[in-house]
Amino acid sequence: MAPYLWLIPALPLAAFILITAFLRRPTRLAGYVGVAAIAGSFLISMLVLAEGIAGSAAAMVNREAHGWYIERAIEWMRLGKTHLEISFFVDPIGAVMLVVVTFVSMLVQIYSLGYMVEHGEMDPGFSRFFSFLGLFTFSMLGLVLANNFVQLFVFWELVGLCSYLLVGFWYHKPEAAEAAKKAFITTRFGDLGFLIGILIVFTVTGAFAFTEVAKAVEAGTFAGPILAVTMVLLFCGAIGKSAQFPLHVWLPDAMEGPTPVSALIHAATMVAAGVYMVARLFVMFEASPTAMDTVAWIGAFTAIFAATQGLVMRDIKRVLAYSTVSQLGYMMMALGIGGLAAGVFHLTTHAFFKALLFLGSGSVIHGSGEQDMFRLGGLAAKMPTTRWTFLFGSLALAGIFPFAGFWSKDEILLEALNRGRLPLLIIGIVTAFMTAFYIFRAYFLTFSGRPRGDWTDPDALHAVDAPQFTIDTHLTADPIDRVAYEPIAYYAATHLPAVEGHGDHGHDAAQGHESHADASAHNEHHEHVRGAAHAHESPATMTGPLVVLAIFALLIGLVGAPFFGNPFGVFVTGHEHTAEMNLPLAAGTTALALFAIWLAKRLYGQETFVREPLVGLLGPIYGLLAHRYYLDEFYNWLIGLTILGVASIAAWFDRNVIDRVVNGVGWVTQRVGHVATLAHTGRVPNYALVVFGGIAVIVLVLLSQPVAR
Repeated sequence: MAPYLWLIPALPLAAFILITAFLRRPTRLAGYVGVAAIAGSFLISMLVLAEGIAGSAAAMVNREAHGWYIERAIEWMRLGKTHLEISFFVDPIGAVMLVVVTFVSMLVQIYSLGYMVEHGEMDPGFSRFFSFLGLFTFSMLGLVLANNFVQLFVFWELVGLCSYLLVGFWYHKPEAAEAAKKAFITTRFGDLGFLIGILIVFTVTGAFAFTEVAKAVEAGTFAGPILAVTMVLLFCGAIGKSAQFPLHVWLPDAMEGPTPVSALIHAATMVAAGVYMVARLFVMFEASPTAMDTVAWIGAFTAIFAATQGLVMRDIKRVLAYSTVSQLGYMMMALGIGGLAAGVFHLTTHAFFKALLFLGSGSVIHGSGEQDMFRLGGLAAKMPTTRWTFLFGSLALAGIFPFAGFWSKDEILLEALNRGRLPLLIIGIVTAFMTAFYIFRAYFLTFSGRPRGDWTDPDALHAVDAPQFTIDTHLTADPIDRVAYEPIAYYAATHLPAVEGHGDHGHDAAQGHESHADASAHNEHHEHVRGAAHAHESPATMTGPLVVLAIFALLIGLVGAPFFGNPFGVFVTGHEHTAEMNLPLAAGTTALALFAIWLAKRLYGQETFVREPLVGLLGPIYGLLAHRYYLDEFYNWLIGLTILGVASIAAWFDRNVIDRVVNGVGWVTQRVGHVATLAHTGRVPNYALVVFGGIAVIVLVLLSQPVAR
């Protein structure tokens, strides 16, 4: 692997440079260059992984270096006795992540060849899109291969920059621009703690290299409270990047970017970076019980907290966004309780089925021009490939045997059970139940029944019985009932006259917008598509990656199956795992998931659907969840209060201190000048009098001094 390792990140970087320099105008060649580059990186990554698998992981792991291979490329700088090098680090976890990142990115870019083109009309930013994808992939691969904290931080920030560029790809759209800024600024809070933690590491150990710091931890020279504080500060970076509470608020709004970007961010790049960082530094985290508990409890709370919000979202991409936040919390909980193999395994399986679900949602949006699930329905017959692949992804996320999510979710719950973490086990089980419910709520709302709420076409309203459109004005005045009846009644009554001209193509969903601001240049949601009733299947460049990912969503979990000896766990940790499977636990959680699916089918799988059933079941809690616990409003108030408070103090200080000092200096100078003018009469006798008077005073002073003897 040594001679070619550097090519893994270099190829996407070369694609970025080539497209940016020579292919700035929209051209398919930009997409082909991007796909070819990432395909090359994927093949080399597979060679790296194959080399690791060929020799036993237990034998290949160099215990002194904590890895397989370190290539020292160049010496970057010297900080005292510390030699900082730009080098690559590969171990079993890194090898797995290289394959996951390159494979998912390759499929996303192939998918984008169809997604960013409609009837031969390319998005005006087509080439820019693929250049950003190349830079994004390069940044994540550089992060995976980083051998020291400085490299890690550089690529960590590059990943954040790329997410800003891609989330705000349609920068003419205010929602996209705001979402990009929100993502960039929110993650800065976590990155500040991350940077402080890195500086403490260097102060205590005098080293940046992971291996050197790990040796200091194992030797006990870096331990105790200072280690706990440092690891918690480093974890702050993961809280921001992996959207953990309380810095999770940026991720749902990141849906304003193109759907392939959402798939890449949520599956294999930015949000995976935080989990990967904790796994990469696991030796250090494990040495601090305080840090481990912090990781476990924040992850567990995030998992169940985000799952509750996924229950009520209407936008199909936002359901998946909150699902990602929740599943990332699951991974953090696994790592926090000491389940390194379980956490990395779930990170791996999740990358495949979450990419599948996001790309499937993009296919739905591409084919129907709609992403509000309440205005979809009946797509099973119109989009069969999308339907079946989305079903595979949903079953994997719900943790149904034998799909991938079953194996990785079960391993996390088993870790909690075996380690006696009963509260965390209960949180994990409840979260799994809600996960199965909300993903199949999305599935049934999107694909079952008949097309609903095709409000851009008044004739389509006759497809549903007339009494269902009777609008009670006192109900639509209430926000909760407006949410409940919006799918058909509220929108039919209030929006139909305004959209007959088809200005926004029926696609500005209440919770998220996918359309361009510059619709005259290119409308991603396709002017010819007007809702579920007119939906069509996506092209082969989009459905092909869906089929591939669906196969992996079904089979990839077998690499961690206990009855195969859990080869994934052996490979990642370097030691044998006991083939263990708790049948009562697995059967119980599967039964709960099946019950959740049945419940979702009962509530949302009907032929017709008007009112949101959860409004009656949850009562006022529904409004709380629909408004996302008012956290955005609270943060706006808190930041506004803080900024306005600081601004008020600064204004008072400026007026009463700075201005008075500056004005006072001017006033004193003016008064001194005025007094000085009194001595300048312009008459020579007066000047002579002053001179002789001064001389007389000096003589008198000298004569008054006693003579030294």
